[in-house]
This record gives sequence, structure tokens and C-alpha cells, in this order.
Amino acid sequence: MIKQFAEKLFVAVMAAFSLPLFAQNEVNPVKDNDRKLVEDIEKAGKFDFWTLRVMEESAIIGGDTAYLYEPSLANDTISGRQAYMNPDGCVWRTSNVYADVVGVVKTSTSVFPERRGDGYCARLETYFEELKVFGLLNMEVTVQGSIFLGRLPEPIRNTSNPQGKLLFGFPFTSRPSALQLDYKAIVGNEAVKATGFSKKKPLGYADYADIVMMLQYRWEDEEGNVYAKRVGTAYERITESVTEWQNGHTVPVKYGDITSDPGYEPYMGLIKEEVSNYTLNSKGKSVPVHEVGWAEPGTEPNFLIIRFSSSYGVAFSGGIGNKFWIDNVKLVF
Repeated sequence: MIKQFAEKLFVAVMAAFSLPLFAQNEVNPVKDNDRKLVEDIEKAGKFDFWTLRVMEESAIIGGDTAYLYEPSLANDTISGRQAYMNPDGCVWRTSNVYADVVGVVKTSTSVFPERRGDGYCARLETYFEELKVFGLLNMEVTVQGSIFLGRLPEPIRNTSNPQGKLLFGFPFTSRPSALQLDYKAIVGNEAVKATGFSKKKPLGYADYADIVMMLQYRWEDEEGNVYAKRVGTAYERITESVTEWQNGHTVPVKYGDITSDPGYEPYMGLIKEEVSNYTLNSKGKSVPVHEVGWAEPGTEPNFLIIRFSSSYGVAFSGGIGNKFWIDNVKLVF
């Protein structure tokens, strides 16, 4: 029984954040109804302030004191097993996760604040997470560091449909010209698959970091199913290690169907069903967003998604040792 509970808990924590996931039109100024979100993205995207969460994991898995971090607008500390909800203005969430499965508490931390000059930046890591249960169980799972625009209802209570527990993005109707950030990276480590239930398996390819922004037009049918067309995409895969900060780096937004664009890569295409993003429909239910095509030129978006990750791999895989530092994230108009 102990082993079964521990296995379910570990899978719940680790699976939740394996996040695999563009003809240029006129770009308009930010709309008044989007101004607050644009400002919040930039303020919290400086990563100078963090909420530190301190909690004890369950004694059955060692009872360690865990430290989790979330980008914030003011430094804060939260002690105890408390669910974290984004305060007003705190629009970023991380792959740092708190799970409570049948009363057993386990955490995972793959995003950290790191000192940069007079402030801080965010460091995203891909590494092996361990779980040991008094000689009964010894598991290692590949986890990926990620920061995304959105929310995560906590705690995770079960292992079913981990992707459905992440609520990516916010309503948004403007048309930015680019996503801007400072970054540096250590990438290119060989991807390793480690699920905890079998031997580690080298996958034979180099793993890289991802910068992803998508603008969608979404709608809901009478049954509560949600569909989307891709309006705009800013996508860059960081394929070389860069140890010096690249300040003010911009990733341009390309609008409409860009499959014929010279810089197009298959991974920039429409989101596949098996890795759909999720959202709350009008009935308050978490449902997949079915991305069914490219929007017509001039389509106004109604939703914005942004994600940064130290790995582009699928669940339980990634380049162990990859690190991706980001700072000063903002939208450009």
C-alpha cells in the first residue's frame, strides 16, 4: 500500500509539468482592455520578487522540508501545506508543484530565483527528481523547468490527465509585434527518458530550451467543447549554449498561416490533440482546447499563451543539465 501511494503521488507531481506544446499582418497598439495584462506581464516578468513556499513533505517519503518559488510583485513567505493562487498582478506560474494524493504530500522544484545584479532572474532546470520510501521504493524521473502565463489549481489530487491541471494563458485581444526578454542558456544535453518505473533510457538526440508565445481565437460550442484557430505565433528554440546574457532579445510574432514561411519548423505548427492546452469552459470544467486551423488574415485574437521551458521533450524526458535563465519579459507593440 505504501509503495502504491508513493508511486501515484510521484507520477502526479512529475507528469504535470512535462510540457511539450507562425505572413505578417499590420500590428496595432495595445488595446485599453489589455493594458493591465501587458503591464502585469512586464512587472512580474522582471523576476525581482518571489514568494517562497515552505512545506514539509510527508514522513512516509522522508519528511523533508521543501522550498518552492513563484514569481511575485513583492517578496513573501508562505509556510505550511497551503494551496497557492496567483495574487492580483502575479500572472506567471512555474513548474514548481505541490501534490497531495491520498494524504501523502510531495513537491517538485525546477524553477529558482537567482541573483542578477541588484535584482533577480529566473533559472529553469532539467534534472532527475528522486523519491525514496524507506527501502521500499527508489525512483528517478526526468523533470523540466518551465514558467508559463496562467494558473494552476492546487494541490494536485490524482494522477489522471496531468495536462488538464494546467490552465494556460489569459483573455487578450491585442496584436503585439514581438516577445522580448533577456536570456542565457546551457542546452544540448542528450535527452534521457526516466519515468521511475523502468531503467533510464538515452533517447539519442540533443535537447534544447523553448520560447513560445501563441495568440488564438477561441470559441465554445453548446456542449462546452472549446476550439481555437492560431492567430499569431512567436516561437524560438534555443539550440546553442550562451553563457553571456542576451539582453533585449526579441522573438517576432508572425500572423496567420506560416507553414510556408522560410523560418517555419514543424514544431511551430498547430498543437496536436495529445498535448492540447486546457482551459475552463463556461461550465467551470477543465477541457482541452482543440486547435483546428490557422486564422484568416486580420482575425482579432481573444487569448494569449506564453511559455518558457528548459526542455522541449515530451513527458518524462529531457536533457539532464539543461539550464535556461530568463529575465525582463515583456510584449512589444
